[in-house]
Amino acid sequence: MNQIADTAVSAPFFIQGKVVEGADARHRSRDLDVEFVTPGLDLDAVVAPRTQPGPLFDVPLAEIIDFLAETGQRMDLARNPFLQECVDRIAMTNVMTPKVLDANLKFAAHFLDKNILMEHVEQNFADPRVLDDWSPRIDSQGRRSFVRAFPPRLIHVLPGNSPVAAIQSIAFGAMVKAVNLFKMGSSDPFMAVAFLRTMLEVDPDHPVPRSMSAVYWRGGDEAVERAIYRPQFFDKIVAWGGGDAISNVIKYLMPGLQLVSFDPKTSISMIGEEVFESEATLDQVAGAAARDVGMSNQEACTSSRFIFIEGERNKVDRFCERLSQKLLEHTASTSKAPALPRDLAEEVETLRMMDDEFGVWGVADGSGLVIRSDDPVDFHPIGKTANVVMVPSLKQALRFVNVATQTVGIYPPARQVELRDGLASGGAQRVVRLGDAGGMSIGAPHDAMYPMHRFVHWIVHEDGLAE
Repeated sequence: MNQIADTAVSAPFFIQGKVVEGADARHRSRDLDVEFVTPGLDLDAVVAPRTQPGPLFDVPLAEIIDFLAETGQRMDLARNPFLQECVDRIAMTNVMTPKVLDANLKFAAHFLDKNILMEHVEQNFADPRVLDDWSPRIDSQGRRSFVRAFPPRLIHVLPGNSPVAAIQSIAFGAMVKAVNLFKMGSSDPFMAVAFLRTMLEVDPDHPVPRSMSAVYWRGGDEAVERAIYRPQFFDKIVAWGGGDAISNVIKYLMPGLQLVSFDPKTSISMIGEEVFESEATLDQVAGAAARDVGMSNQEACTSSRFIFIEGERNKVDRFCERLSQKLLEHTASTSKAPALPRDLAEEVETLRMMDDEFGVWGVADGSGLVIRSDDPVDFHPIGKTANVVMVPSLKQALRFVNVATQTVGIYPPARQVELRDGLASGGAQRVVRLGDAGGMSIGAPHDAMYPMHRFVHWIVHEDGLAE
């Protein structure tokens, strides 16, 4: 074994249905600055010429879904050695705790259900048959045409903060019959390969794993990206990540190479004065808000960070105290988040001393922290930190909504209809009941789009006037 592999975590590649081991390259994880090693990246191996149809081109959608569902049945951490090894290694490179990772895997196993997968397809495509064949149509002028959702060639730039996103991306890529190259993140260069290796246990020769490659290179490495981010090799780059990651991809775009972007997002909560109707209501709503804040240790885009609330200061402070208690209870039943960085913790302590302007409950150790203010704080709340912002009315909170606002949890539910048009106008993309930020409607739009509908290469064959 290469000497550097003795002290670093090993991250194998998966290239067109084959596992590739090696320790030719050394990297460091973004989250914890831990070393990991990978094989050398063979660019020729991850690029398939357009003259060759992808492995899934003629495979019926129903067969692909059956294969994904059978793989999903093996996504049991207790029985899957690839997942066990993967979770152990992610724990070395990522801030996510084992409990959070386990919850991600349970969600993924639920997602990989035959009926759920088909429901995603049906929501993305008015007629799913366009994935299997050319769909005929005669328009109002008598012109005949045929449309197909043609299998694309995709590069997926995966996020490092959501292992389940890798699994969903692989499933979506398979269902649109794409040729897929997955660029794994430095915080999680493991989950995509673990899922693909599980597929090989189902059928090592199946076209689904043969249509997949999952590798790692440092984002921004021009020697790699200038070579493969080209329209002669790929149709679209499907990018998850922060602003820097998206900006890096944008510079490679050109005619024939499009971007499907899952931009960095922030989620919020909106709570009406109805929360103060009784102590029981206050307790219930604080618990729901704590679930949305603490979900995935506040690493997910859907985790709430800012809570806008109607009410006088003395009432709002009661809510903040109750929310702090509920965050501690949430931590006791799940896990602590990483503690706030030192500079941010010091800033919070400064706010604590400014008790005429701010209120602070809890500590910055990842167990739960609440900051009350008149305007949103100028930093990004992390580590189970909730910024509770007092507003005269929820409609006045709409001015804080923008295109980076993803999920908005609202209490009471009856006020969702009152607010949803204003939220959409401001740029928000998802409205839910408070406490339900982690629930997902099957096949619903994600980041204001239907992803699979965007992935495919829409082709029309026009055949003139029908006879």
